[in-house]
Amino acid sequence: MGLVVHLLVCLLGTGSWVAINGVWVELPLMVPRLPEGWLLPTYLTVIIQLANLGPLAFTLAHRFLRGRVDEVAVIYGLLVLGCLACLLLAFFWQETRLLGASRYSLALLVLLFFLALVDCTSSVTFLPYMRRLPSRHLTTYFVGEGLSGLLPGLVALGQGAGVARCVNASLLGNGTTELLAEYQEARFSVRTFFLLLSGMMASSLAAFLVLNHLPRLAKGSRACQGSLDGAAATGTGCPMLRPPDSGAGTAPFRVRRAFVFGLMGWANVLTNGLLPPLQSYSCLPYGHLTYHLSATLGSLANPLACFLGMFLVS
Repeated sequence: MGLVVHLLVCLLGTGSWVAINGVWVELPLMVPRLPEGWLLPTYLTVIIQLANLGPLAFTLAHRFLRGRVDEVAVIYGLLVLGCLACLLLAFFWQETRLLGASRYSLALLVLLFFLALVDCTSSVTFLPYMRRLPSRHLTTYFVGEGLSGLLPGLVALGQGAGVARCVNASLLGNGTTELLAEYQEARFSVRTFFLLLSGMMASSLAAFLVLNHLPRLAKGSRACQGSLDGAAATGTGCPMLRPPDSGAGTAPFRVRRAFVFGLMGWANVLTNGLLPPLQSYSCLPYGHLTYHLSATLGSLANPLACFLGMFLVS
């Protein structure tokens, strides 16, 4: 049963960011066919930042509607929305509409917003749900979250997206030959890729459905919640439930906390704001294959670090 729970938690973690990560690695095949061109990564970055309204709304709802927000129902809604958005992307990602004097991929941008809304909000819903499970499953969840970047990257590499070769195109007037890049056809289409992405989201939804209804797990969750409620009512309980006195009211602690939050904010600015739209331009002089390898191997570092964290305890 423990191994089954670890597998289900890993699949749940995979559904946290698999949709947006999948879109990033598929950009080299989408960009040449869309009117936004290489501005599409910038559009996607802006959309992701706008989708942070989801976590903000969920946090405010928890603050002002305390006890009336069912996080399980929210997670179900997010996973279903993610499945539907990926499925619709498979059929409408190339549709364009004329807005003013220019054409835009309106359907794609709207569906990307819903996918970003799902992934951003998962950060504030999946982790609170993990409190219902033993703490040893948290590392497994982060492994799954790391795999949400690795798996789409591996699929894109198998697809052969962005692989190019130089061919002699024409003879110039000075007797030299012009070399142009010829992009090889992908092994399967963008539509198939998004259908596979929808299947990954569906597997995460199925894992959460089973995880939320495992009899032994539900029993343990109720027992844990009962212990917490009893401890809160009587003022007693296991000492492990009580956080140590860390001097939270002292000035040095507030300074350290501000410093830690500042580092987290700067890391998020780099990871989610600055580097993603610049990565394509920085890697493009070295070829599309370098771009795909850097994105995929970079995604590999996250699950590897989480996996090592299961054995290296500080």
